[in-house]
Amino acid sequence: MGKRDTEQALGADGPVQFSVDRSSPVPLYFQLSQQLEAAIEHGKLAPGSLLGNEIELAGRLGLSRPTVRQAIQSLVDKGLLVRRRGIGTQVVHSQVKRPLELSSLYDDLEAAGQKPATRVLLNTTTEADAEVAAALGIAEGAEVALVERLRLAHGEPVAHLRNHLPAGLIELRTAELEETGLYRLMRSAGITLHSARQAVGARAATVEEGARLEEPEGAPLLTMQRTTFDDTGRAVEFGSHVYRASRYAFEFQLLVRP
Repeated sequence: MGKRDTEQALGADGPVQFSVDRSSPVPLYFQLSQQLEAAIEHGKLAPGSLLGNEIELAGRLGLSRPTVRQAIQSLVDKGLLVRRRGIGTQVVHSQVKRPLELSSLYDDLEAAGQKPATRVLLNTTTEADAEVAAALGIAEGAEVALVERLRLAHGEPVAHLRNHLPAGLIELRTAELEETGLYRLMRSAGITLHSARQAVGARAATVEEGARLEEPEGAPLLTMQRTTFDDTGRAVEFGSHVYRASRYAFEFQLLVRP
């Protein structure tokens, strides 16, 4: 038996199509879970979308109830779906999977269909402390630009971004920061981003961070510190970012050395 397409749920742009290949060695539940996850990640199934209960889904897809249950459970475990009594299975949110490359979170969210938005919390100048000075290669106490933003996807906070830039590098207008990403603004100002040094870590959320990111105190957070250099080798930005682990993941591509 070959592939069969079935309208499974009503997404943001109309009915979402799913297909299963019964001749494939890939288990049917995994085929379904992968397609559901892709539909959620690309915004075809937006937060709040209802998928119905397992019996309805199994009937629509022509699959057994255990197969559908296993597919749904795998996404419930990832935090993408939730079962609600009397309502059925509902999309909660998608997890942003960001490749480790020199790109901005705004661009990555937009490319993934995540409808990014920005709330500027701070846009000012300050004196560089020892950490910022070392990262940017400037004297401690030198004036730097400081921008703090809350990045949202589908209206929910994903990350708190804190960036320092050398003073006078670029004029940062709050209205522009709310409309697009920092790297886009830097490129439009003629700055050629060439490379970066980056460290990724994890820790528990403080009370303040939890309130800002809509997570409970102690929830796992991913952290990233990045120093970005232009094509002359000059440090042009130092970022210290915090991400919700429930909504965000880094993807690595590993190569075997010859």
